[in-house]
Amino acid sequence: MRQRLENRRASISFNFECGRFTYVATISYFPGGGLAEIFLGNGKAGSDSDSAAKDSAVVASIGLQFGVPLDVIRKALLRDSRGVASSPLGCVLDAIAKQGNKR
Repeated sequence: MRQRLENRRASISFNFECGRFTYVATISYFPGGGLAEIFLGNGKAGSDSDSAAKDSAVVASIGLQFGVPLDVIRKALLRDSRGVASSPLGCVLDAIAKQGNKR
């Protein structure tokens, strides 16, 4: 069952880099503290990189709201031979996990 969020909720926004682009992430948490929602975008509105980042965040948010653990999503994403995330979603989820904000 999907855990819905309040219509109005506190969110945190921050910038991060992935590859050669700078992105903005906005994240929200469930009342109990687990990550519930992610929005991503970059300064190139309408570009393929912006669209892909936004879509990936929507899919991840739906997964989180249906109870998929953050680490399951993180480990399923593309990484290079060193284990470094290759996509904006992977980069932001790694940053969130490093801060200790795991489900």
